[in-house]
Amino acid sequence: MAAGVMIITGGGRGIGAATARLAARGGYAVCVNYLRNRTAAEALVHEIRGDGGRAIAVAGDVAVEKDVLNLFQETDRSLGPLTALVNNAGIVIGRSRVEAMDAARLQRMFATNSVGALLCAREAIRRMSTRNGGSGGAIVNVSSGAARLGSAGEWVDYAASKGAVDTMTIGLARELAGEGIRVNCVRPGFVNTEIHAEAGEADRIQRLREGIPMQRGGEPEEVARAILWLLSEQASYSTGAILDVTGGR
Repeated sequence: MAAGVMIITGGGRGIGAATARLAARGGYAVCVNYLRNRTAAEALVHEIRGDGGRAIAVAGDVAVEKDVLNLFQETDRSLGPLTALVNNAGIVIGRSRVEAMDAARLQRMFATNSVGALLCAREAIRRMSTRNGGSGGAIVNVSSGAARLGSAGEWVDYAASKGAVDTMTIGLARELAGEGIRVNCVRPGFVNTEIHAEAGEADRIQRLREGIPMQRGGEPEEVARAILWLLSEQASYSTGAILDVTGGR
């Protein structure tokens, strides 16, 4: 029996791709959202279908409202009623102190990491809330350990945008608890994905490894397992939770 229908934003690579694979194995039909890397997203969909799962890839920028609307409408048409959302899409821009940041950088960071997550949550709520005639569901927001630490001298803007995700999680969880929707959050620490290289810090995990109590970076699959647990009935009494997957940091 199918577990339901899931949208994973930023699902073509890294934590999103690991979550898509694990979700498909668990019976979810999966919509893999991506921004630019069509090749990676379509390869992932092909892999899931090859293993007997159902999946589609839909391009779209979560910071653009019309793209978000299209993402959810395509999922409705192709996969059926939504039951789970993983707000995973996020960006990191090059290291900078705050006094060197311009407004365009800040707007881009918050548009994707904070506003985009809220837009996607809005569309999920419109479909899943029992108040709106839905059957309920679950949302997991992917934040960052940076939200706790602040990323001074490097990415205060990124940390702040993820802090907004933490706060959104708590607010939505309380707003939706009586409407059949659980909302939780996972905060990854240093994870072995391409995001560090894209921010110009390809060796970041190795350079900072000594500051991680477990002395290593995490793997995307380790974060994906936490996400899937929070979406599952095993976490049926958990809402508003923020789960750190940070190796102790």
